[in-house]
Amino acid sequence: MSMETIPQVTPELRRFNWRQFTRHPYLMEYQRLLWLLVAVNVGIFIWGYQNELWLDAAGLKLAVISDIALVNFTIAILIRQQRVINFLFWFATRIPTSWPLWIRWGAGKVFHFGGLHAGGNTMGTLWFVILLVGMIIDFMNGGETVSTLTLGLTALMVGVLITMIGTAFFPVRSRHHNLFEIVHRFAGWSVLLLFWAQTVSIVRDSGGSLLQTPAIWALCAISASVISPWLSLKKVPIEVVKPSNHAVSIRFNYGDTPFPGSSNSISLNPLVEWHSFANIPSPNENGYRLIISRAGDWTGSFIENPPSHVWVRGITTSGVARIELLFKKVVYVGTGSGIGPILPHLLAHDVPNKLVWATRSPRATYGDALVDEIEANTENPLIWDTDAHGKPDLSQLALQAVREIGAEAVIVISNQKLTRKVVHDMESLGIPAFGAIWDS
Repeated sequence: MSMETIPQVTPELRRFNWRQFTRHPYLMEYQRLLWLLVAVNVGIFIWGYQNELWLDAAGLKLAVISDIALVNFTIAILIRQQRVINFLFWFATRIPTSWPLWIRWGAGKVFHFGGLHAGGNTMGTLWFVILLVGMIIDFMNGGETVSTLTLGLTALMVGVLITMIGTAFFPVRSRHHNLFEIVHRFAGWSVLLLFWAQTVSIVRDSGGSLLQTPAIWALCAISASVISPWLSLKKVPIEVVKPSNHAVSIRFNYGDTPFPGSSNSISLNPLVEWHSFANIPSPNENGYRLIISRAGDWTGSFIENPPSHVWVRGITTSGVARIELLFKKVVYVGTGSGIGPILPHLLAHDVPNKLVWATRSPRATYGDALVDEIEANTENPLIWDTDAHGKPDLSQLALQAVREIGAEAVIVISNQKLTRKVVHDMESLGIPAFGAIWDS
């Protein structure tokens, strides 16, 4: 596709239609799952209030409320477990491409599972607030339902949970991401330990049996989920290729070769921060690559002073582009280092595709070898040099590419603003579109 053949404005992109409202980012599947979990919890609270589930003659039923909170936290934590994520993607992509497009469109939104993570944590915290208020009222009225230890542990947990939620709000998370990561990690571990202590204390207060308490088994599942990635923590050597001061490519030669559409996390300080990057396996070659571009202090320091080793943990995890398997043809739209998650799919040739890549001086920034590799593995890619031609209308380019090859879907790998714009524009026209949602 030559740049001269691209029209400046496509009327469909500017004309209002009902999908512009129903496919708005504020109504995306992530939000729907979050609010679904909220609605279910509100329904349980109302039903329990009407049926006196929360109180009996002895006072507040601490164990019941604590168990409901734990169910929410169990959903929130297990839905982000790497093996659960891989299963969800595996299950969603079992749908054959012969099925109706609207079914495959919905299945492709599997990566919005983070809505259950956010909803579960939020509602679990609210249940703990209810539990704490009930405990305080009972304690002030001279009741003997709770011990001072249980009350203190619950108050401490609520404080830590509210701090976690506060730092997870997008304005805070986006401006202070390192703070968010540190708080989320250490506060999460602290809450888990407090949960164990509180459960034991509640069982002791009620005179029950610890092994007969459902919460114990849920806590075991949560603990196993949290601990399991750390059991594979290891420091591995890397090979670094630095085509420019904006980006580096690093290569790993340990373990099994990952599948296209997956990611791994790396760290220089495993207790402080982790950074996830898309894996780039090459057919018939062992190992894999990652592309790291300058996007902040950590990546900038990494590029300027590349290490000889990095820490890795956990297992290879499916990412958004994995859902290409649901469609007969796809258009990939990427900007800058967004080519990293796209490249493995170009190399694998699993699904016919068209590439639209907008970036600064592609050969100077990412090297001739990478650009040559891209051009050799996808037919007539549109590589837009923003230094030479300015920033393009990516929605315009995506629509033109969809029409050119008859694609069924668009997959976008870019920054949040552009990703949401292109996804919204495409879906407003009835074209399935998918892009990261920045929920972590």
